[in-house]
Amino acid sequence: MPMSASFAQRLLPHVHSIAQEFGTPFHMYDELGILESGHEFNAAFSGLDGFREFYAVKALPNLRILEILRNELGFGFDCSSTAELAMARQLGASGEDIMFTSNNTSADEYEQSLDHGGCILNLDDLTFVRKLPRMPELICFRYNPGTSNFGNSIIGAPRSAKFGLRHDQVIAAYTEARARGARRFGLHAMVVSNERRHRRMAAILQMLLEVCGEVTAATGIRFEFVNVGGGIAIAYRPGERPFKLQAFADLAVQLLDAFEREHGYRPKMYMECGRLITGPHGVLVTRVLNVMSKYRSYVGVDASMSDLMRPGMYRSTYNHITVVDRAGQELRGPLGAVDVVGSLCENRDKFATDILLPPVRENDYVVIHDTGAHGHSMGFQYNGRLRPQELLLRRDGSVELIRRSETVDDYLRTQLDFESRRFTPAGGSQRSRSIVAAPTASTASGSNSRSS
Repeated sequence: MPMSASFAQRLLPHVHSIAQEFGTPFHMYDELGILESGHEFNAAFSGLDGFREFYAVKALPNLRILEILRNELGFGFDCSSTAELAMARQLGASGEDIMFTSNNTSADEYEQSLDHGGCILNLDDLTFVRKLPRMPELICFRYNPGTSNFGNSIIGAPRSAKFGLRHDQVIAAYTEARARGARRFGLHAMVVSNERRHRRMAAILQMLLEVCGEVTAATGIRFEFVNVGGGIAIAYRPGERPFKLQAFADLAVQLLDAFEREHGYRPKMYMECGRLITGPHGVLVTRVLNVMSKYRSYVGVDASMSDLMRPGMYRSTYNHITVVDRAGQELRGPLGAVDVVGSLCENRDKFATDILLPPVRENDYVVIHDTGAHGHSMGFQYNGRLRPQELLLRRDGSVELIRRSETVDDYLRTQLDFESRRFTPAGGSQRSRSIVAAPTASTASGSNSRSS
């Protein structure tokens, strides 16, 4: 959806002065908006004893944002890599503050997941029960229903997904885990992405509870929790209705009540939303470099697909765009169709196609909405384009740098600053410390800030 009126009023009049201070492009996040969404989320599920949100770190892996979510909202963290585990632990999270859901996981990753206080380990394959270096007391499995009744165009059909246990593997998985020492159990599924229908989310909970009932009947195992995943949509387009969060929460209470009446116990419900919490509360601010006329009209900006991958990756996506001038005024005037593009040698490097904008001039600012999830985190370095800075608009109106821009030094460091190692199969390995072709002073100080 377009950024909230409050966010716009606190940011847009100051875009030019912020750009003068920090340069462009930058992702800006709204602390106030994130907190409001988080409190609304917690309030919706307050009727469910033991409910907890494990924020999907992949959505916005920034320590400052994660600190706010943990300290002020009480969220846990959903992690899918050892780097994300390290971030969560950096903030003091451990044990049951963390869900670790990975796939095609290595023995080393599982070793790290079990160290430093451990986590809630969510296994993605039946064979992993035997591959774990040790079995924790609490174990969870990811379930794949294999039915076309779930999934969508973004996440794909479950039957073709690489994630989770088949239905016929579930009882064996829990039986083997218990034989290895597990005593507490959870069940997880993540089968939708950007889902707009609250009844669809309730159907996922119902599916998981049905599986729990089958396992309980066959093995006597009682489930401590079910995790219905995340994937709840936000309204990217103006006029789209938001997800009915309270209606979903009310249905969840009814489903858990029914399960308790039938089975004599009641699992807790967890979720791992990312986009819903932070997605609407981020924007990418970029400066207009060129206004060009080819066979189409183009507005070229100083950000690229490497700064925001989603519009180029998914053809059907939409991110609302506002253009403001150096005085912070939103542009008005007759609308014309343009493509908003970056500088990559890739024709899908487009933030918008045939979008209607008023007349745009060089050095105006293009504000791309709803980048608070899966924006910076999906960045990359194709063409040597360096990932941008991240800023936080604080509740008091101040702006905090929470991630600096990458520099040319950062880009080159893994090629230059390491222990030289050369291996000859017949002769063994030789190592020496060396810096190869060190950059010149001018390139070493390069920055990703394309304007200031």
